[in-house]
Amino acid sequence: MLPPGLGFIASSEKADAFLETSNIPHYYFDIKLEKKKLADKQTAWTPAVSLIVGLRKVLAMIKEEGLENVHKRTARFAKAAREGAKAIGLELFAPDSPSDALTAVKIPEGIDGLKVKKILRDSYAITVAGGQDEAKGKIVRLAHLGYAGTFDVITGLSALEMALADAGYKFEMGKGVAKAMEILREGA
Repeated sequence: MLPPGLGFIASSEKADAFLETSNIPHYYFDIKLEKKKLADKQTAWTPAVSLIVGLRKVLAMIKEEGLENVHKRTARFAKAAREGAKAIGLELFAPDSPSDALTAVKIPEGIDGLKVKKILRDSYAITVAGGQDEAKGKIVRLAHLGYAGTFDVITGLSALEMALADAGYKFEMGKGVAKAMEILREGA
């Protein structure tokens, strides 16, 4: 539910002892300096204040919903996105996905995945992540973890269907969205 950029560090007493004697060069982040500043209730660099404030809100939202319910909701969204994608003939990039955080789907043969991503952005105001390295232009990733709701899944799938049709993919429009709606209503 929080934009990227906030990290936490935990260390043991043993690690702290190594830190005191370490002479390994550090370019980006000096943990020793940060620990020294922390003792004075200061930070060595300007912290990401907006992310810290956001984290407080996110944790309150998770506490209110209940962590188990957050996991159930995310699993329902993942199932709806995956089954919706399969209903229009798309193949999952990871059929046995280790996480319900997102759904990566393969772009059909003969369809330009970069074009699909561009259509989603420019024509339907939907931003999706694409693939990297050898998967670039071959997959799109639909996120459904965090601050997401039922209609985010439906909107994402319907935009994907329209973008695929615009890019030349032949399939029965609405079939993926219908499957997703069916699944989402079951868990409502």
